[in-house]
Amino acid sequence: MLGAVDLDNIGISGIEKWIDGQGLQELNLAGMAGDARKLEPVALTIDVRVQHALADETLKAMARFKAKAGAGLLLDVDNGEVLALASFPDFDPNVPIDALKPERLNRISAGAFEMGSTFKALTTAMALDSGQFTLKSVIDARKPLQFGRQMIHDYRGKYRMLTIPEVFIYSSNISTARIAMTLGGEAQRAYLTRFGLMSRLRTELPESAAPILPRSWSDVTTATVSFGHGIAVTPLQASMGIAALVNGGRLITPTFIKGAPVAGRVVGSGLVSPATADAMRYLLRYNAEVGSARNGAVAGYLVGGKTGTAEKVVNGRYVEDLVMTSFMAVVPADKPRYLLLTILDEPKGLPETYGFRTSGWNAVPLGGAILRRVLPMLGLQPQSLGTGVAYRDGKEIDAAGDL
Repeated sequence: MLGAVDLDNIGISGIEKWIDGQGLQELNLAGMAGDARKLEPVALTIDVRVQHALADETLKAMARFKAKAGAGLLLDVDNGEVLALASFPDFDPNVPIDALKPERLNRISAGAFEMGSTFKALTTAMALDSGQFTLKSVIDARKPLQFGRQMIHDYRGKYRMLTIPEVFIYSSNISTARIAMTLGGEAQRAYLTRFGLMSRLRTELPESAAPILPRSWSDVTTATVSFGHGIAVTPLQASMGIAALVNGGRLITPTFIKGAPVAGRVVGSGLVSPATADAMRYLLRYNAEVGSARNGAVAGYLVGGKTGTAEKVVNGRYVEDLVMTSFMAVVPADKPRYLLLTILDEPKGLPETYGFRTSGWNAVPLGGAILRRVLPMLGLQPQSLGTGVAYRDGKEIDAAGDL
């Protein structure tokens, strides 16, 4: 994030480059900067305690799961401030040439990736907002979808009719694709555009990747994009989009500068209805209780989340044995304040994970380990929780309630 400077102390990357890009360097060179003693230091949003915990746990998980890379961030969903960001392997700023190595990029802002099933949160919100689906809607997942020679399967699928909550916790590709196809590709593109996922995200970090979008938007594209395949975005903009689902529908450009005015960074508001926001908070909590995110539980805290496992593309083809796993968590789930994203690139299956390499076995427990360390630092106190699976403002609700 800090970046580096050249031999003349001019920023060439990261926040160092952003600062000089504000005109101070030119004023200095022209002798017009005035009394430097009157200048205020640039204060970043980064909490060094949280940053250390995030980096430490990510490195531990990379070693444990023999992953080639790892990354993560913690975002305040109410103001868009990034409290921590890590991407490994990183580089020593004293040896800046190492930053040019392809594997040393900042994966959170400068890399575009297929985010897998974390996209299902957006597809589900789109379905509920459309008025054509409710939490009680039933979707056909009895058999795979076929598009010519292409087949869409469920990973460990139930192959029966599924309610929307079941679609979410079982992470059904078949059902999610059916939902998107019912609503149509045009509606899908419009929804993703509203959430900032169809164009480059600009923050203070100069290094930012543009999304990689499908060349054409066919039926099969609509189906695969619904569960995060066939479209690649930066993890930072994916986090921004999910944050908008749970913060009342405000799309806020993330910032690394402490105290940056929020009003000027709100690029969309009212993106989801209050009922849809309630439903999404319920589903995220439900998934953390009984679904694929249950290994991220933290005693005394209402954690909610969605997992993602995306097969990687090598030479134009998906490779089943190479995956990037991710976990998008929000806490507290009844009134989210923070969003945590964890990513592991090419994690390996272990005996204790029964050989599985999917997100629930690696990125999710990594998220839980980070949250256990940082939530007390952030002033969130543990609370006594009931036996229900979801909450609104601290009170238990269920899928048959008034959602």
